Amino acid sequence: MGRAMLNDSRIMLLALVAASASALSATIARPATVADPLVIAGKTFNSRLFLGTGKYRTSAEMAASVEASGAEVVTVAVRRVESAVTEMLAASIDWDKVWLLPNTAGCTTAEDAVRVARLGRETAKALGQGDNNFVKLEVITDSTYLLPDPLGTVAAARQLVKEGFAVLPYCSPDPILCRHLEDVGCATVMPLGSPIGSGQGIDASSCIRVICEQASVPVVVDAGLRTPSDAALAMELGADAVLANSAVARASDAPAMARAFKLATEAGRLARLARPMDVSESAVASSPLLELTQ
Repeated sequence: MGRAMLNDSRIMLLALVAASASALSATIARPATVADPLVIAGKTFNSRLFLGTGKYRTSAEMAASVEASGAEVVTVAVRRVESAVTEMLAASIDWDKVWLLPNTAGCTTAEDAVRVARLGRETAKALGQGDNNFVKLEVITDSTYLLPDPLGTVAAARQLVKEGFAVLPYCSPDPILCRHLEDVGCATVMPLGSPIGSGQGIDASSCIRVICEQASVPVVVDAGLRTPSDAALAMELGADAVLANSAVARASDAPAMARAFKLATEAGRLARLARPMDVSESAVASSPLLELTQ
């Protein structure tokens, strides 16, 4: 009798393992076909990774990185765009597939940022995007840590919104400031993870989590990222997208790092949507226990 019960238990265990393996196989085989677009100012994007174009060793490396990243939004500093640079950008990137995000890097006043944003719109037109009114707004007065000026940013954003721009403001990870930027009509908020180009990763995760919870516009985490895990963390915190530049451009193999950021951004987004398990203060066994009677 005991031997029969033991055999029955073993059969149940084998059946459970087989069922689990079958379910896992079905999950792996099932393609991820659910659409999850990012919409900013009425414009739809399938990629949630934005990529910068500065600091690459060559234009070919930059173009290969954009391709490997799958990014559909590429940011360019308007202050460094001259006719030769415009020609290089036109030749390096397929602007039918990639949306230009001009940025006002280098501006120290609201007035200067507004002027440069207008030039950025002309650059977009020169690249064949006549309907592109996007601008990444940067107003930075701190030369050491390159922290954005909140008052100048809000003032410039207010004026640019009046002029019909879709404003994506780079800002400190301050939930109240992000609320003010949203109130003046910004299309997104772009809180920094840590100082620009520092590679310190995300050191204000609690504030970014609050910003993501409260915002009714997309949140794009920008600056300070170093590794793909930083991008994944930003997405897991609730960000709608991330922007990387130095982390890719300064890597030994920039195109490979670009692809790594692409995969990490997708993984972080999937993890967020999957709703991670609750945290427990004690251990919880992960394997089911069957009572085996001799």
